[in-house]
Amino acid sequence: MQPRSDGTDKYAKEYGRSILVYKVIFYVCAAIMLTITIYALAESIREYLASGSVVIGEVLVNTEVPFKGFAKLVTYLMISSVVGWYCVTKIGREKTKNISSRNRAILKLIALTIAVVSLYELIYNFVVWNALMTADAISGIIRIDVLNIPYPNPKTPWSLVFATKMFLAAFVISAHAFYLMARDERRVLDALDK
Repeated sequence: MQPRSDGTDKYAKEYGRSILVYKVIFYVCAAIMLTITIYALAESIREYLASGSVVIGEVLVNTEVPFKGFAKLVTYLMISSVVGWYCVTKIGREKTKNISSRNRAILKLIALTIAVVSLYELIYNFVVWNALMTADAISGIIRIDVLNIPYPNPKTPWSLVFATKMFLAAFVISAHAFYLMARDERRVLDALDK
């Protein structure tokens, strides 16, 4: 096959290089997510065995990397989740074009449902977190990172920092998935109209 002179080969090479970059970044994000998850599970199990209770996400909020006062593990988990998702959408873009309209509609509805639920949970956690911080501030106490909510199970409360950041990541990912599917559907419909 002869190389084309209209720049298509150059574009194909550049596209291939960009996909390689997305793959490398995805694997780095996946390694970060896996490492953080394994660490959090191990520490949570250790804490549960020692005290009989655990606050969901607390270990990720209390652990700062690479040194005290820097970013928390929950922040790394949130960022690597969103960036990893973006890389997946770039890597698998061509493979998703052959999804049937019925399956695409189902996936859009699932993405929309997850986006709505995660947005609700994000707002709910922000409101509760703000209320607890305000109550503490009135009492002269400042303890932002240790606040938790004993809901839905009083025996396993959730760290509000963890819940807020992870529901933000879930909202961004699901809203982006819904947007991509709606955009592709709109492009198909626009092409049919022409």
